[in-house]
Amino acid sequence: MDSYSSPPMGSGGRAVSPEAIMEQMESQLANAYAEEFVETLREKCFDKCVTKPGSSLGGSESSCISRCVDRYMEATGIISRALFTKRS
Repeated sequence: MDSYSSPPMGSGGRAVSPEAIMEQMESQLANAYAEEFVETLREKCFDKCVTKPGSSLGGSESSCISRCVDRYMEATGIISRALFTKRS
């Protein structure tokens, strides 16, 4: 019997339900999306707002990053709502 025809086993040797596998995959995808989102945000806002990297952020750099993050998150929300509205 090959590994594709037998059900996946969880801890304790019990078969894992397809629902549990889907839940785990959704969780992993959500984590990957969150990591990518934070990395993109960091890159874009840092590159835009921090012109002379140092040991700390200046007041204008800090407020620029705050505004950048707010705008990026707002734009992402608008795009997400538009995509989900079209799917419905």
